[in-house]
Amino acid sequence: MDTRDLGGYSWVSGAHIEAYARRFEDDLRFLEYRSAAEQWQDADIWKYTLAGTQFWDEKLEKELAEGQLSSCRNAEQIVRQSTRSLFAGDPRTAPQLLRLLFHDCFVHGCDGSVLLEENIEGGRTERDAIPNQTLRGFDKIDFIKDIVEEACPGVVSCADVLVLAAREGVLLTGGPFYPVVTGRKDSTRSYYETAEEEIPSPNHNVSTTLASFASKGFSPRETVSLLGAHNIGSIDCDFIRTRILNFSGTGLPDPSIPTDFLIELATSCSGTSRSGLNVGSGRTSTATASTAIPYYQALLPLLPSGNTFGTHYYGALLKGRGLLFSDQQLMYDRKTTKLVEAYASDDGFTFKRDFARVMMKLSSLSGSLSDQGPPRLQCSRLN
Repeated sequence: MDTRDLGGYSWVSGAHIEAYARRFEDDLRFLEYRSAAEQWQDADIWKYTLAGTQFWDEKLEKELAEGQLSSCRNAEQIVRQSTRSLFAGDPRTAPQLLRLLFHDCFVHGCDGSVLLEENIEGGRTERDAIPNQTLRGFDKIDFIKDIVEEACPGVVSCADVLVLAAREGVLLTGGPFYPVVTGRKDSTRSYYETAEEEIPSPNHNVSTTLASFASKGFSPRETVSLLGAHNIGSIDCDFIRTRILNFSGTGLPDPSIPTDFLIELATSCSGTSRSGLNVGSGRTSTATASTAIPYYQALLPLLPSGNTFGTHYYGALLKGRGLLFSDQQLMYDRKTTKLVEAYASDDGFTFKRDFARVMMKLSSLSGSLSDQGPPRLQCSRLN
């Protein structure tokens, strides 16, 4: 492909990440990114997307101009164009990439370790871990990486490709732009045991969820905003069936689910009718269908909009229609309840602002220094 008109890719230090995050927190203002981004050079995107702030680092601008940090000036535009091409053919691309990013960064930082399908000494990989067995989009990262490799062989890490592609996916669904720095190293191993132990469970109560996110440095507010990523894509029924058929081993549904919503969930996820659903009468329903439910469907017919980035996730929680137990549990803590109410109460600006901030933080979680290596040529394979 012709990459002569593509934008810039820069390696930036961890100190820059921290400085960006501090400045970003000071005064964040959004401009609509996608209408103008394709016409801007990357330096302009960094300078003007956060209008009215002192976010732009003049020293970094000078370094970029002098080429001191430049290593593959085409990479960000390649990722942008490739992700948009994939999204046009399959809108599931955006939530798939976003979920991949979270599961990567939550385990030893953003190092591309979740993408590996082989491990040192033949050990199991993060892909084998139970929380990761429903992850999708690996082939899409491979596709993007192959195009990047054509332009800049051996330069751009798989970790950076995933971070950049996930951001583009958020934008394509109507979410906010947020700046990310690049220069991540790829992991030389995958962390099966850590993924098994540390990925938050959809069955966690609110206290456990908050503790899990706090262990990675996220505040309750950041946790609630990050969970808002569930507003795009769908929740696999594998995560719902236990809640509606055998909650906590009782053989009964979760009692916190409203009856009308319980019947809708059972019908969608197991083909169960009202007469076949076990709601305490001794009747048992068998889950057989395999499907997924988007969060906007939890509000139908109350919600007229489609599956786009917005606050419908929080609106669903306010009505007791959280698809996951861990999501609905946000309404059982005073602090998180107030945050849900705040995000659901305005036009989406507060949520998008906070989501952009927390995505910057998530994307800057660093990997294990002892396991860092050069960019992998194939994201699923060790070099």
